[in-house]
Amino acid sequence: MFYLWRRSQVPVKQPIKISRIDNLIIFLVCILISIISSYKLLLISPLNVEDIFSWLLTFTEILISSGILILVSKKENPTISSRQIFLIITLLLAAQATKLALASTISPLSIIIPPALIISQGMGSITALTWVSIASFSWPDPTVDINNNLFFIILVCSSVVSLLGGRIRSRAQLLQLSIFVPIGSFLSQWILIGRDKITLIDNQDFVLANGNIVSDSFLLAVVMLFTILFIPIFESIFGLLTKARLLELADKEKPLIRRLSLEAPGTFEHTLLICGLAEEATRMIGGDIDLIKTGALYHDVGKLHAPNWFIENQDGLRNPHDELDDPIKSAEVLQAHVDEGLKFARKNRLPKLIANFIPEHQGTLKMGYFFQKAKEKNHDINEYYFRYKGPIPQSKETAILMLADGCEAALRAMNINATDKEALQTISNIIYSRQKDGQLKNSNLSYGEIFLIKRAFLNVWRRIRHRRIQYPTSKNNTFS
Repeated sequence: MFYLWRRSQVPVKQPIKISRIDNLIIFLVCILISIISSYKLLLISPLNVEDIFSWLLTFTEILISSGILILVSKKENPTISSRQIFLIITLLLAAQATKLALASTISPLSIIIPPALIISQGMGSITALTWVSIASFSWPDPTVDINNNLFFIILVCSSVVSLLGGRIRSRAQLLQLSIFVPIGSFLSQWILIGRDKITLIDNQDFVLANGNIVSDSFLLAVVMLFTILFIPIFESIFGLLTKARLLELADKEKPLIRRLSLEAPGTFEHTLLICGLAEEATRMIGGDIDLIKTGALYHDVGKLHAPNWFIENQDGLRNPHDELDDPIKSAEVLQAHVDEGLKFARKNRLPKLIANFIPEHQGTLKMGYFFQKAKEKNHDINEYYFRYKGPIPQSKETAILMLADGCEAALRAMNINATDKEALQTISNIIYSRQKDGQLKNSNLSYGEIFLIKRAFLNVWRRIRHRRIQYPTSKNNTFS
């Protein structure tokens, strides 16, 4: 029973390793955060042992909290990079420094909520909620007194932003959030804090009038709008991949996708069919649908370097591989579509998570057709020359794309009268061959999820194999 239970579980996904230099820089920033958050405790005069102990306790607490924040971010995003970790702790450092310098003039709402939006968009809601917890509970200046009702409003608003920010899929929704959250904070302060905090706009320091409900909400709206404007810059500098960015990349009018549809129409149609299979499977297991939809569109862009060398773009009259008559060189052409695809990705500045689909959808699979051709000429040929360079899929999404790529052609080639049992057997054979070849061992797919993927592929096959009736012909051709 224990053995069966263990086999049914999702394998543990190990976080990517970060270099020692990056770890040292991150650690130094965490120490700086702890110093900023606690040094005012040492300014008390006269200083006694209890004060030193209190400072040491606060310093250690902030340092441990920063470490917990990093661990949570790695747990939620095992592929998180050092740049993204640096962004998280830098935002915490900026928040603590702003509290220290401007706590008397800027509302705490404007200090905590905007960074939560950035983190939730790029790293996820759990990381954002953890950041909010640490930033809300640790204040560098012990003399700053925050109303309990205001503190509650800060937590509620920042939590709402953290939760919704991870699900928002367009810039328009971000704009709506930047309007409704300040309105919500205004109404909450009006109800919980009191109407006496509302004054007309006749103060020269209206924007920085901390404690004025209207000015606090107005400043929050302005800061959130500027945050939305700067999110694309954060995406570029720190390699963030937001939902909005994914949907922009998935636009079929993007130059690279448009070029694929014109120069390699067969590959483009193959890509659209794979998108359908992969999207359904990802939805079935609760994966990132936007990521795989976008990654699937770009996974074969490398075929643009020589479209006519791939069977789906040929007219059936001429095959360059037959004229080449060298299986090893033909295998090099197939490998080149991965290498060239990565070049296209760099040239078009595709995010790393999207570029990963290009090599990982092939993994280290064997080019079986050309390997058999080579064995006919030389029985001792090494299969090393006929395997893709990899790496094998490192995520659920790239693994699903590999399986969809293998099943698409087989399912499309099946007889329209084939039964569901025959289709499921074909799907199972292809997936089992990938498992046996070790292609899925780093993908984090459980046995239960693989079963759901098979059912998803079968459901898509049922949809695409529909029949068409034979219409009668006439001179007018008015039948529809």
